[in-house]
Amino acid sequence: MNTLTKLAMGLLGQLKPEPTHGDAADTIVLPAANMSGGMPLMQALAQRQSQREFAPEPLPQQILSNLLWAAAGLNRPALGGRTAPSALNAQEVDVYVALPNGLYRYAALGHALHLVRATDVRRITGYQDFVDSAPLDLIMVADYSRMKLVPVAQRMAYAYTSAGAMAQNVYLFCASEDLATVIRAWLDRDALAKAMGLGTEQQVLLSQTVGRKAPYPLLPASAGTR
Repeated sequence: MNTLTKLAMGLLGQLKPEPTHGDAADTIVLPAANMSGGMPLMQALAQRQSQREFAPEPLPQQILSNLLWAAAGLNRPALGGRTAPSALNAQEVDVYVALPNGLYRYAALGHALHLVRATDVRRITGYQDFVDSAPLDLIMVADYSRMKLVPVAQRMAYAYTSAGAMAQNVYLFCASEDLATVIRAWLDRDALAKAMGLGTEQQVLLSQTVGRKAPYPLLPASAGTR
């Protein structure tokens, strides 16, 4: 679906999810994340970039596991510490994973995906057309009910800071694995919150598309090289 159509449907309140493509499991227990290897940090920073063309093939489950651990996984289990910072360790930002076969919430404790909705909400995660067919879209959602110790006026700023750190973790992981990703803030938050079934104390912050890089089209032989 193109951007103009999404904008028009959003104005009419008709931007809605699609049926799933395949069965939605209640829980997906991810394989243990591989925390060794990968690209050196400085090299990953040098190669970090946004890309907006994605191959539609799903990511292998091990890559998905590593990606989600990098975004918001437990790196200090005894303390409950995560790979991304959180003010007062409130852990107010949840990472949701929009897949063709359903919408899932990532649980760092247990390193698993739990089904939230058996619908395909990818098309609602942004006005851009590529979100519809990319293999997965991450959605960062703040749950302000966990921030009782943070002044109300500061809660949104703190939540966006945590979400930004998660997004950068994803960027660096994708640079290391030669994947494509782009963070996005241009989306119909009301339509997405409704499709996700979010509560009154939850807020959609950002979304981020991830997938393999789209292959470059082959040039005809007559085109030569330049």
